[in-house]
Amino acid sequence: MSLTREDVKKIAFLARIRIADDEQDALAGELNNIIGWVEQLSEVDTDGVEPMTSVAEMTLAQRADTVTDGNVPEKVLANAPDREGDFYTVPKVVE
Repeated sequence: MSLTREDVKKIAFLARIRIADDEQDALAGELNNIIGWVEQLSEVDTDGVEPMTSVAEMTLAQRADTVTDGNVPEKVLANAPDREGDFYTVPKVVE
């Protein structure tokens, strides 16, 4: 795939950036180089390669998936500008 001057103008318009006319040819060349590098990645054989979450081998820490209310309403509501009982009071936004 090769980008033309018109493609660069369209990309610039979509990205909402202004590119001077004399810079469009140079930018098209740079973008074509980037696309070339990305196309090279499709040549890499990734069959049998497991997906990774990190480059370092590790197991992520997990906690029990339980629902709790925290049992500390006073701490949670300590900085509330307005409260009613154990709840925040907010202004009405829908009429």
